Amino acid sequence: MKIFNGKHARNGALVFKLSPVAAGCTVFLSALGANVYAQDAAVSQAVQATDANGNPISQVTVTGIRRGIEAAISIKKNSNSIVEAISAEDIGKLPDATVAESISRLPGVTAQRDKSSGRASAISVRGLSPDFNGTLLNGREQATSGDGRGVKFDLYPAEMLGTITIYKSPDASLMGQGIASTIDQRTVMPLDFAKRTVAIGYKSMRFGEHNNGLASGTGYRSTLTYIDQFANRTIGVALGAVKFNDTGAEQFQADGWGGGSGSATYNGQTVKVPNGFKTDVQRDPQTNKGVMGILQFRPNKDFVTTVDLFHSKNTDNTKKTGLEGSVCGSTGSYDPNGVLTNATIVDGVATSGTCTNFKGDVRNHIEAVTDTLNSWGINSRLRRDGWTVTGDVAGSKVKHDSNRYETTAGQPGDATNLSTISWTGYGGNDNLAPKYTTSLNYADRSQVVLTDHAGWGGGLTGNPQAGYVAVGVTTDDVKSYRLSAKHDLELGPLTAVEFGVNRTNRNKGRDQNEGNLTVGTGPYGSAPVPGTDVVVTPQSGIPVVAWNPLGSLGTIYQLLPKVDQPIQTDKNWDVSEKVSTGYLMGNLEGELFGLSYRGNVGAQYIHTSQGSTGSVVDTSNCAGNAGQPCPAYVIQGHHSYNDFLPSMNLGFELPHDQMFRIGLGKTLSRTKMNDLRPGGGVSVDRGHVGGAILSGSAGNPNLEPFRAKALDLSWEKYFSVNGAKGYVAAAAFYKKLDTYVLTIPKEVDFATSGLLSAKTPLPPSGSTIGILNTPVNGSGGNIKGIELTASLPFAMVTKYLTGFGVEVNYSNTLSSVNLQTTGLTVEDTGGVSTIPLPGLSHTVTNARVYYENAGFRVSVAAKKRGDFLGEVSDFQDNNQLTFIRGNTTVDGQMNYDFPATSALKGLTLSAAVNNFTNSHFIRFAGKRDSIAEDISFGRTYSVGASYKF
Repeated sequence: MKIFNGKHARNGALVFKLSPVAAGCTVFLSALGANVYAQDAAVSQAVQATDANGNPISQVTVTGIRRGIEAAISIKKNSNSIVEAISAEDIGKLPDATVAESISRLPGVTAQRDKSSGRASAISVRGLSPDFNGTLLNGREQATSGDGRGVKFDLYPAEMLGTITIYKSPDASLMGQGIASTIDQRTVMPLDFAKRTVAIGYKSMRFGEHNNGLASGTGYRSTLTYIDQFANRTIGVALGAVKFNDTGAEQFQADGWGGGSGSATYNGQTVKVPNGFKTDVQRDPQTNKGVMGILQFRPNKDFVTTVDLFHSKNTDNTKKTGLEGSVCGSTGSYDPNGVLTNATIVDGVATSGTCTNFKGDVRNHIEAVTDTLNSWGINSRLRRDGWTVTGDVAGSKVKHDSNRYETTAGQPGDATNLSTISWTGYGGNDNLAPKYTTSLNYADRSQVVLTDHAGWGGGLTGNPQAGYVAVGVTTDDVKSYRLSAKHDLELGPLTAVEFGVNRTNRNKGRDQNEGNLTVGTGPYGSAPVPGTDVVVTPQSGIPVVAWNPLGSLGTIYQLLPKVDQPIQTDKNWDVSEKVSTGYLMGNLEGELFGLSYRGNVGAQYIHTSQGSTGSVVDTSNCAGNAGQPCPAYVIQGHHSYNDFLPSMNLGFELPHDQMFRIGLGKTLSRTKMNDLRPGGGVSVDRGHVGGAILSGSAGNPNLEPFRAKALDLSWEKYFSVNGAKGYVAAAAFYKKLDTYVLTIPKEVDFATSGLLSAKTPLPPSGSTIGILNTPVNGSGGNIKGIELTASLPFAMVTKYLTGFGVEVNYSNTLSSVNLQTTGLTVEDTGGVSTIPLPGLSHTVTNARVYYENAGFRVSVAAKKRGDFLGEVSDFQDNNQLTFIRGNTTVDGQMNYDFPATSALKGLTLSAAVNNFTNSHFIRFAGKRDSIAEDISFGRTYSVGASYKF
């Protein structure tokens, strides 16, 4: 098959000239598993040789930055759909260390940084949250680690991928599509290479270079890729391995308890004093190990079988050590109020002073998370007499293990020799501004012990609480089966017809156990703090004991289980989906109004059957305290529904190498898996405005997907001047959200809800009518926007600027959707009545300037996004919406490739800096100047070398 028609220009480059029929075939093969990008031969290059079976072997004529750019341009230009793409500059060399960082440079694409590590992990496309993307690996749907469907892209090492294509318009042959986009990650395919290729690489890294006294982290990233062909090129093998290690840089996190002041009596008058503070030093060590194996068997030009395996394991241990306490007030029954002495009063404010009875809480918390991904697939393709038949079987499984320990250390509840705390520099409204000192040495293990220091479990009348532990596992298992056929024909504008069936079975469940940590015997029990480590938090300047509590359950601590309604109903569930899809698509090619066009038209018919298992809590005998589990019983739910999703993509070839595209279609995105759980609980709300009433919360096993109609328009102009290639593009889109899933309070009759037992107390009125907070399918709204893109090598202007170039894009997105704030606290929202779409930044801008010549490759890239509503994991291990301030990050890279005439041929030296401007992660409450959390990550530096032979 001939993909390109054209002649070679100077320096072996290829002039872009597209054959419509070949372009359609190219996209078809990509969807079926034939890698659209050969790592050792960019798609933009012409076929120059064949093997013994007549199969094409691509040859390299472009290298480095331009190679990656031109391959991505070629994918975009040749696609029948509206797409964006990135392509590796060489084997294992995507533009960034992580997939999320690379694709967030594309128009209309943004990334949310992880608040612990600062690395990009979640992707939003066109103003929609990560759950609205369909994410594939080699064309197959992938499992996810959280309660939702958004993929954590740091589970996919960038070195193992060759191309990533983002489909912005629907395509009937594409499974697992999303309303926002479909992101298809492609690995290398060994038979696309002309010869054996081996590449090794190593980077030494330093993280969190703050220059503010905090310790930086160190680490490394090593890679190995082996690609070979055997048996007269009928067998191909590709093996890859990546190992990443980060010891974790120190981060300073401070919480001024909202900034409000406390009060105390001094010389007969009430004065302002610091209220309370919390200061932590955090480390976030991480590791990632990934391996990939691909085996291809192609005995002749008509048949090929590919087996691919992908394994990745991430560990992330976020450790916090710090001090928290109320300065003059109380935080529990064991913590008496302090008495103010030695104070300096200015305008009613104690700018300095000392308070007695201070009981500080030394915090040593850790959240250890391990995500393990295993993905595999077997694909066979047979061509015969104008027919292409493809079979595909695949699986993807992610296991998310989490262990969260929160421990308290200080003086026991019955201690009498309590500490004092003194301060200077207090202005009346910033609890973090003063300099604090204490009479007790909180780094002295003979005085500071593991204990319930403040009576947080209820004191003498409750349960001891020397800490808290939550241990859970979430497992997502996806299996898919696909059979399809394509037949070439000539029937008017119809050049081929493709049809097939796909079945996807998905099972996801969460199992969590948690409760109070107790130590010793009785309410005042204690135990020594292990080890000898000490940490000083920069703001307080007070040294505190430090230790790692991971694994201490059963040795130091005992568990007092806490089994209340949210734990039983929200954190323990199982959901299954069986999705059967039949599709039909025709490839089009013809002429309309004097313009040549190509494209496709088709539809999917989808039948979904979903089932779920959960619990209903009987609140009639449920105290909700540790050691007093709430009675519950298992409940199941089931629902099925059908969808018809038509789609059309047309691309018109305009004069002077221009293209105008239009995409129309209907798409869907399935709701979060935990929303489908059945069960919940109900109790009497005696504080209701209208009087006592039944109130409860539950999932909804009858939920159906988000559905939308989409219109996409794109104009593209391609250039090829002086051997350099580039393009400019302008795109517009409109999405009409027919349905949207909202968690809202609604009036229900609990007698028919399945949540009310015979023993459940009723309000005095005896009414079973009440308010239930549950996710429902509501009416939607619209999203619209524009995207402007330019990729311009300066050699197009003059040959004297050969090697220089720029990539820049800008997107502007608006939405009419405003959501209720149900489930969000006032602290998260700042009291606002509605919130915008999660993930929506009004404006996003990306720019990259590069230079490449004589072996040198240098690039500087900047990403800027506006404020948005993001998602973080809260202290209860649930995903929580929160406002995140926009930011700008700047990264730089420099590489040197030794020339082919050198004895060091194949060796590349590299250096890079990430987050050069030390852009912070800032959460705010409703108004952007109401800061809830401010985290500084610092810069990351790396130097390395790679060798290819």
